[in-house]
Amino acid sequence: MNRKVIEAGRDVLDLPSDALELKLGPSHPATHGTVRILLQLDGERIRKAEVEVGYLHRGFEKECESGQYYQVFPYTDRLNYVSPMINNVGYALACEKLFDLKTPERCQFLRVIASEASRIADHLTCLGACSLELGAFTAFLYAVEARESAWDILDAMCGARVTTNYVRIGGLSHDTDPSFPELARHKLADVARLQKDFEDLLLGNPIFRERMEGTGMLPAPELIALGVTGPVLRAAGVPYDLRRLAPYLVYDRLDFDVPVGGAGDNMDRFLVRTEEIRQSARMIEQCLARLPGGPVDIDDPLIRLPGKGKVFGRMEELIGQFKVVTEGPKPPPGEVYFAVEGGTGELGFYLVSDGTGKPVKCRARSPSFSNTQALSRMVEGSLLADVIPTFDMINMIGGECDR
Repeated sequence: MNRKVIEAGRDVLDLPSDALELKLGPSHPATHGTVRILLQLDGERIRKAEVEVGYLHRGFEKECESGQYYQVFPYTDRLNYVSPMINNVGYALACEKLFDLKTPERCQFLRVIASEASRIADHLTCLGACSLELGAFTAFLYAVEARESAWDILDAMCGARVTTNYVRIGGLSHDTDPSFPELARHKLADVARLQKDFEDLLLGNPIFRERMEGTGMLPAPELIALGVTGPVLRAAGVPYDLRRLAPYLVYDRLDFDVPVGGAGDNMDRFLVRTEEIRQSARMIEQCLARLPGGPVDIDDPLIRLPGKGKVFGRMEELIGQFKVVTEGPKPPPGEVYFAVEGGTGELGFYLVSDGTGKPVKCRARSPSFSNTQALSRMVEGSLLADVIPTFDMINMIGGECDR
């Protein structure tokens, strides 16, 4: 359909009135290779947006059901590859609920430290990537350097930075070195110093503020209806945080704030994440100050996978590992659901057991899959340029959208 432009009482030109269709992604660098957004544009204004996930197919849940309970841990690493330790802890807690286990206190404190260090790395990745994709390359370098310090904490705990393989059902693979608390405090100080420089570069920049303020807005009731959780929901003023509302591990003993926003725009999401980094560091400091002694895993060779140091030196541990690896730990029949506060929102695992060493069903409630549903509603009616900061502030992780 065409429309006529009238100028001084005469027809000048016929212009097309159909919307321009534009495909943004999956090869666009800002969509991470796993998302395609079909846009209908009226000039620079977005009439309609259709978000297509599903460009990453690994069969996460079916892979989990094809192996034993311990064999799921490497898959959870790849679910959110930016903060894998939280995924490991969440899955282990679901298994421990199924087995009706309680881990030692030192293990619980170390799990909180690992989770919060992972959350810091997750938020820094999100904030740094957003600044890079808006043209602020220098700020991105500050965020990446700060993330390296957070990963140094995880490296000191388990010897790995991305795919961690540290958490076990019933505990951890091994204890930390006596020098760990001092190293962790030093690295947290580095994160705080670099974060301040990062924020000073961006929050005083008028271009960055104009790209973020008033963009990507969606009211809290609609976010809740779409299943959105995490910093995106908290930025809209809803203080939904499982560490406070349904405490697990030792979060009920820690003093921390749940930051919330007001407008629910991209700037609020940015500020909520920056404050959550500070709150995570605050929690780690408290855990380091209260870190008790004792073991880091349960004393049950039928469930606990022993550390390699024990296996190489004791026949009993070698036999225990052989039984666990070949047959798997066998929980009682039943079903459980357990959720933790992931880097992007509520991360839950639903497990069904028939009494054998393999789960009958392993279902992951991954937050990015739910959060990305809101993207189309956030960008419709806005400008084309607003898609990039909005998509970045949702912090979609491709592994969590794998179905």
